[in-house]
Amino acid sequence: MESTGDTVAAFWASYVSASGYDGPLVTSYAFGDSPELADELGELVLHGPKRATAELAQAFGGDGDPMPQVDDRCVVLDGAGRPLAVVRTTDVRVGPLSSVDDAFAWDEGEGDRSRDWWLDAHTRFFRRECEANGWDFSDAIPVVFERFEVVWPVRGAGRGR
Repeated sequence: MESTGDTVAAFWASYVSASGYDGPLVTSYAFGDSPELADELGELVLHGPKRATAELAQAFGGDGDPMPQVDDRCVVLDGAGRPLAVVRTTDVRVGPLSSVDDAFAWDEGEGDRSRDWWLDAHTRFFRRECEANGWDFSDAIPVVFERFEVVWPVRGAGRGR
């Protein structure tokens, strides 16, 4: 049986071969905190409006993934760890949770895409993450707001799902 690392490596090699990209794969990740949520959000990346994501700043560095940078390439995984897409980071901003705006909530593409829905859902999600990691939660907790574009598979090229 092929490991997740092998599957990601093969997916990445396909992207590099098709695109000519010669930079590094920064990381691979699944969205959310459950396989079901990873599948749901991964589908929104592939077939829907999800073009942004947010994570607590504390989750980066140390043993975690590196802080996102513009032009990073990452592989998005489904809930079983299978690669779905390569995304390219187009914008990164760090600010307090409460600083999310309407445009970012819309670009994240979840729920009804409103700021109110986004803030409610992400407050609950980040509270769970803080509890699981022993971190303090507040409305001022630093969040990394990241926008991205899907660069692989290319829609209309016969490679989409």
